[in-house]
Amino acid sequence: MDLLPVMTRILILKTGALGDVLRTTSILPGLHQRFPDLRVTWLTAPGALPLVERHPLVQRTLTVEPEDAAAMQRATQDLRGERFEWVLSLDDEVPLCRLASGVNAVRVSGAYLDSNGQRTYSDDVAEWFDMGLLSHLGKAEADRRKIQNQRSQPQIYADMLGIPMGGTELPLLPTEVEGARDFYRLTGLSKGGVVVGLNTGAGGRWRSKTMPTLEVVRLVHSLHRALAGRVHFLLLGGASEADRNAEILMRTQGLADPVHVVDGGADNQLGEFAALIDRLDVLVTSDSLAMHMAIARRRPVVAFFAPTSAAEIELYGLGEKVVSTARDYCSYQRDADNASITAERVGEAVLRVLGTRVSG
Repeated sequence: MDLLPVMTRILILKTGALGDVLRTTSILPGLHQRFPDLRVTWLTAPGALPLVERHPLVQRTLTVEPEDAAAMQRATQDLRGERFEWVLSLDDEVPLCRLASGVNAVRVSGAYLDSNGQRTYSDDVAEWFDMGLLSHLGKAEADRRKIQNQRSQPQIYADMLGIPMGGTELPLLPTEVEGARDFYRLTGLSKGGVVVGLNTGAGGRWRSKTMPTLEVVRLVHSLHRALAGRVHFLLLGGASEADRNAEILMRTQGLADPVHVVDGGADNQLGEFAALIDRLDVLVTSDSLAMHMAIARRRPVVAFFAPTSAAEIELYGLGEKVVSTARDYCSYQRDADNASITAERVGEAVLRVLGTRVSG
């Protein structure tokens, strides 16, 4: 049994990437269950702030860019004036490891700097960090463990921290909900039938996370036919997906059967983007922020994986995973083979999630 002070103060250091920040909110319900008088301070990157500051179980948020040495020094000085019962240092960049080592804390779990100024991590979080770039076991063993791992990140984190596994959460502002409702109405997405979101890109760095563009067009055509035309498609993505989505829109407009495809835009704010996802009947998505948003908003998903681990993602029973059959699956290579992420495999999963059978 934990002997608790009047208030338990926990500092969470998690700055990126955006999807990783959001999925890490799964630890908050369990932490609050273990420590009823908990006060959480979360330090994150400015771009990730909306993913954390709205969470009802986070009492305070701080922002800093780890690459900004002056800002990191100020953050460290500010935090040194406080005492934390527990620091959860969940990123492995040197500036964040230095900060974790510099604050006044009873206990530090995660990455920090040892007495020689070298990055290391605590034994209690070895199951996760042993699969990462900082692994004490070397890259080859870390890669082997990542490929063999069959447990989701929320499961692993919960066991490491001694808490029940929880879910992620992303509250929406009323203006965001209303904006998405208006967008659906003005673009005809609300006119009967199901709405399938297509977030099939993955930014410039992870091209091998994507679903090939022509397969996306084939998916649109096959779902349109399988659902007897009672389906709308919403293209989703960020700035790096703008050209890709424009090409998909152009190609789908050239199909023999009239298909209703709407471009959701590439410049939405995070809350606006989540609100568009929140109204979908199902989201077809790469391993991306959109996937984590759909999970946080409890929307059905069909997520596909080629270079990254499908096992690490917890869907909470919300959908299905389509996993690459190539030999380099889960290799974390930017040029991993994604040819097995096909319209047939993804489409069958979508229809199952929607509860529809393909006839014939």
